[in-house]
Amino acid sequence: MDTARPDGDAGPVVLIGYAGAVLGALSKFLPDRSVIFIDEPDVLRKRDVRASTAESTTLRELIDWEYQLDGAADCFYHRHRDLRPGAVVPISEYGVPFAARLAERYGVPGATYGAALALRDKHLLRMITSAAGIPNPRSVPVGGPAEVRAFMAEFGGPIVLKPANRQASIGTKIVYEPHEIDQSWVECMDQDEGVMIPDRGIPVRMLAERFVSGDEFSVEMMFDRGRPAFGAVTRKFLFDGPRPVERGHLHPADIGEELTGRLVADTTNVLRAVGLYSGFVHCEWIVENGVPHLVECAGRMAGDGIIELVMMAWDYDVVGEFYAMMQGRPLTEEVPAKAPRYAAVWLGRVPAGEVESVDGVEEARALPGVHTCIASVSAGEQTHDLRSSWDRASLVTAEGATPQEALGNAQRAVDRITVKVREHLPV
Repeated sequence: MDTARPDGDAGPVVLIGYAGAVLGALSKFLPDRSVIFIDEPDVLRKRDVRASTAESTTLRELIDWEYQLDGAADCFYHRHRDLRPGAVVPISEYGVPFAARLAERYGVPGATYGAALALRDKHLLRMITSAAGIPNPRSVPVGGPAEVRAFMAEFGGPIVLKPANRQASIGTKIVYEPHEIDQSWVECMDQDEGVMIPDRGIPVRMLAERFVSGDEFSVEMMFDRGRPAFGAVTRKFLFDGPRPVERGHLHPADIGEELTGRLVADTTNVLRAVGLYSGFVHCEWIVENGVPHLVECAGRMAGDGIIELVMMAWDYDVVGEFYAMMQGRPLTEEVPAKAPRYAAVWLGRVPAGEVESVDGVEEARALPGVHTCIASVSAGEQTHDLRSSWDRASLVTAEGATPQEALGNAQRAVDRITVKVREHLPV
């Protein structure tokens, strides 16, 4: 794909799915008025994005477009043929197929539309990667409790009930016994993401899968024209309970070279199996009895502060290099042979109720090793029992010379943040 332009103008960077943190990060190295966000009209309205970005000098335009509908990218291209972007990059999980197809239409680097569709559909991804010889748990589409019971009767428990087409652990639960199935189905049907999705909703498509037991990891990989340009492993920590919601991450993972190499190689095989050309992925694995089993693979940069961990640990500007790659420019920064330090992110939760006060953020931010410290709730907001990633209340990133120091620094800072909640009384 040749992105050279005769007028020398690099063209705007078009991002699919608004994220304030991304806009802030890009403002450090992209010129003024060079970024365009495309997002669903309902999402821009509900999140009041126009007001919150009014003072940004990096933002060129917000374009409202129902990008999650079939044919949306081709329709957008025909309505904006003169846009001539320098790069098209997905930020939201739901924007991965739209970004890939739009990149094809404008002739800039991208995942390829076929690869993006496979990464967005967990059932399709299992079919393709299983055919390519990559270990996957047994998984079947299910339309109701009766089909879930049949799956558990055939393969035993525990099982995982999860959507094929959602993000942030929405609608996902571990089911241990048959008598839990009916109630678990009802709970997993609650897939409301509030301001993060359009009002028309997203069709429900559920999977039942064999529960895989083992340590959990993700691979953060930059893929350049069919080859890995950067790949590193992150260890994942979950909250206790039947909802597999992420509590923390350690980067790089505190594992040996052999397993690190296996996870990176297996991720490369996943991307080649789906035919990905250029992009960044967050590929999740569970290692059971020494064998990595694919969980899922997101066709965009990771959330949860993981990319910040990569940059802290490696002293490598992976964000700047990625955006250069997506603009068709050569990579110029050499990846260090080894990360000189560790970095961790830790997240806090609170009970369901109404937030009365939030304290300790500044004190937590001042603790040793801490980089980012955020309380994601404020007084007057309603909180929920832990169902998905959206129900967490605080986030801290921190560095350390050892895995234990990085994790300890992040955990101590999260513990310093106090969220007082008036709990809901039982009905």
